Amino acid sequence: MISSFDSSLILDIPEKGICFSCGASSQRDHSTMTILEEILQEVQVALASAKLKRTAKELRSMAADAPPSLPFDRALASSFGLIAEIKEKSPSVGPMRSQNVEDAPLAYEESPIVRAISVLTNATYFGMSSERLRDIRKRVSKPILRKEFILEEYQIWEARAFGADAVLLMANVLDASRLRGFYDLTRELAMEALFEVHTAEEIELLPSDAKIVGVNSRKFKTDQGFMGRTGASKTDFSVDLSIFQLKLPSGTIRVAESGLSPTTIGEIRSTFQAALVGTSLLRDERGVRASLEEFEKAISSIAKPV
Repeated sequence: MISSFDSSLILDIPEKGICFSCGASSQRDHSTMTILEEILQEVQVALASAKLKRTAKELRSMAADAPPSLPFDRALASSFGLIAEIKEKSPSVGPMRSQNVEDAPLAYEESPIVRAISVLTNATYFGMSSERLRDIRKRVSKPILRKEFILEEYQIWEARAFGADAVLLMANVLDASRLRGFYDLTRELAMEALFEVHTAEEIELLPSDAKIVGVNSRKFKTDQGFMGRTGASKTDFSVDLSIFQLKLPSGTIRVAESGLSPTTIGEIRSTFQAALVGTSLLRDERGVRASLEEFEKAISSIAKPV
């Protein structure tokens, strides 16, 4: 278990960008950087600022005083449902509908199909913050996932300090040793992790005891490196669900991510135990409650797989 900040796990990100999943530097100027590389570099800047405002010792004290964590894994294992997301905007589609964002915490709390809530905490690209997560924590009783680009242990302590019950760990950003170390710390702090993968090869990087794995259909990189900027419709690719089904242990909680709607939820029901949904809820012109009701009808009409 990791009980203190381990500087060896911190990514060394040069000014001009890197291959984030392997740590190798690449001398590229800002104009040729992909959106993921830009986000990760901005996260480092935000981290430096956060550390000036709040020391590691202060975070540990806040974490000790935070409300007890809620069981994220048990919430997802109960029955098929949604991890419903809250964000103000996204790099791919722009702003969410403001009324939907405002209504989301209460709507998610009241919805019978929402098992947990995902809260983005990146300010620059998603318009959110850890403080927003803390405010939402006070308004809901369901487990909260801090959805952030986790690069350092500091952010895991920060997640617990502000009331998160789980963190996102991305296998296309972190190597196997960081995934292992960060998971150990997450569990030590009585939280759970949602491991995000995009390929069968990334599954091989995960800790053997990983409980929850999200399969993201939005590929941030190709075999040649990180993908460039494109619109949402051009960055969503189909994945071979049979590969993930075979590669993951039978007891793993599988979460489908990105591009899901009431009309497509049935396609993933037999392979996944939960779906992470954000944009379709938050941009629906009818309102977030109407969108949730449509998801509820779609899910209830699907027979539970044997």
